[in-house]
Amino acid sequence: MNLWRRHPGVRTGDALTTGERAADYVRNGMGSWPFVFLFLGTMALWAAYNQSDGFDPYPFILLNLFLSMIAGLQGAILLISAKRADSVSSEVAVHTLSNTALLQDMIEANTVLTESVAQLAAEIHEHVCPSAQRLGTGRSQKVTSPVSQP
Repeated sequence: MNLWRRHPGVRTGDALTTGERAADYVRNGMGSWPFVFLFLGTMALWAAYNQSDGFDPYPFILLNLFLSMIAGLQGAILLISAKRADSVSSEVAVHTLSNTALLQDMIEANTVLTESVAQLAAEIHEHVCPSAQRLGTGRSQKVTSPVSQP
């Protein structure tokens, strides 16, 4: 099972065209081990049945015809499946890009808020712990802010 079907950025179900659904079906079917074993089993049965006086005389002329037709279509089927896979990858990439932009905006907003909180904390500290010069004691003390600023 392909996990990309669960990805929120990939279209599935009714959002797909008939051709896209067919490409997914063919890719998932022909690109699987059960298909390989079924194909090998079919070839073995064909050869075993036609071993002695079967409907396809030596050298399996009808089988060669069918395999040649399958080979002729295989290139087109592979290209269609690859095109669909590229489409899915593109949809995932666009979704990731939009999420990345959203996250970048949120980080920038968080940075602005953090800088505002640091400024307010410095002002509160100055208000709560005023320097000795403003109190009129004549002594000079350096008051450091608990929040480091660049």
